[in-house]
Amino acid sequence: MPFTPTSRAAMKRGLWFLLGWCALALGAIGVLLPVLPTTPFIILAAFAFSNGSPRMHRYLEDHRIFGPMIADWRAHGAIAPRYKMIAVIMMGAALTGSILAGLRPSALAIQALCMAGAATYVLSRPNGPR
Repeated sequence: MPFTPTSRAAMKRGLWFLLGWCALALGAIGVLLPVLPTTPFIILAAFAFSNGSPRMHRYLEDHRIFGPMIADWRAHGAIAPRYKMIAVIMMGAALTGSILAGLRPSALAIQALCMAGAATYVLSRPNGPR
């Protein structure tokens, strides 16, 4: 049975909705785990929900914590200095934890390289108007 344009559109919305929830879950986990940055996943969730669930998109935009992140990103491609600082400190804490846990040097090098790339990206974003 071939897909109709309506069923294709519904499937695309469903995939965007699923991506939105996955990104939101990763962002929520990132609040607790220092190895996952929260802000990029929340921004991704907002983008995905804008294509898959207008209701969830509005919820994120109106959220007291996530809303300002999304608004700053949308308007200026910005990440507030507070969130930059939290991200870099948490990445440093995660790397320190890995060192203390005795991970192999090769694993530490990969982790450090990934975190350096993420930190560079986060720190290179504008601060925004706030």
